Amino acid sequence: MHTTLTVDYQRKSVRQRIRDSKAIYAFVLPAFVYFIVFRYMPIYFIQVAFTDYRPTIRVWESVWVGLDNYRQLLSTPGFLLALRNTFIIAFYKIVFGFPIPIILAIMINEVRSRPFKRVTQTLVYLPHFISWSVIGGIMYSLLSVETGIVNELLKLVGGEPVFFLGDRSYFRGVLVGSDIWKSMGWGTVLYLAAITNIDPQLYEAATIDGAGRFQRIYHITLSGIRSTIVVLLIIRLGNVLEVGFEQILVLGNSMVRPVADVLDTFVYRVGLQQGRHSVAAAAGLFKTLVAGVLVIASDRASKLIGDRGLF
Repeated sequence: MHTTLTVDYQRKSVRQRIRDSKAIYAFVLPAFVYFIVFRYMPIYFIQVAFTDYRPTIRVWESVWVGLDNYRQLLSTPGFLLALRNTFIIAFYKIVFGFPIPIILAIMINEVRSRPFKRVTQTLVYLPHFISWSVIGGIMYSLLSVETGIVNELLKLVGGEPVFFLGDRSYFRGVLVGSDIWKSMGWGTVLYLAAITNIDPQLYEAATIDGAGRFQRIYHITLSGIRSTIVVLLIIRLGNVLEVGFEQILVLGNSMVRPVADVLDTFVYRVGLQQGRHSVAAAAGLFKTLVAGVLVIASDRASKLIGDRGLF
């Protein structure tokens, strides 16, 4: 019966197949249009990075300058500093932020009380839906020198108030900490979904064989979600230069710019505020190329250690 239906479907023309599955195509059409308009059409404007672009003329009428924009980019004040800050902040977010959802997912999975697990998942996932504008207000309230609860606690233990959002030595810690708080719930949901695919009989067999809780976590849980961890790490490395434009724009200020200015804010300042569109486009393309190289390299590395990778 199944074979007959498959043969009948294959005999139909493309138009007939679309008509028979029009509800499905209508469902995916918005996503298809979104990717065409906002992901693929902008590829045409990559040429801005290699031309002397002016907003008053058409893109294809711009004078081709080759790699001159990249030479200007390297000599532009602040670019190398922004690049350095981008890698430093990205490194901190990966080292401190990437393991947190894994640990939290394992801890929630080990809890036996289902109501407690549901409440905990909801609470840790809720910040994912809060915009950085709102989180910025929360951070300003918590870290205020005069009325912030953090500085009030420091005063209680005999410490001096700290201007966390204006002190260069603390600002990156604030960025990383607030990013972990906002994003850890989303990662936790992904790892919990992967954990549910592990066969429960493996835990039962390990318990019968005398394996302790930590042994079961290490040999069964972590092994069962290893492929998910690798895939998400590769994706994270692909977005390594995306360190949070909105977050830095909301929380940053002129006092911490030497440690907070990243490629995204550099492109915003050079492209929109200074009107150097070609140089900003060159910086954006540079960031994309670096991301592509990191994704390919990390995928190859994952295959060398025996994982299936992403591609």
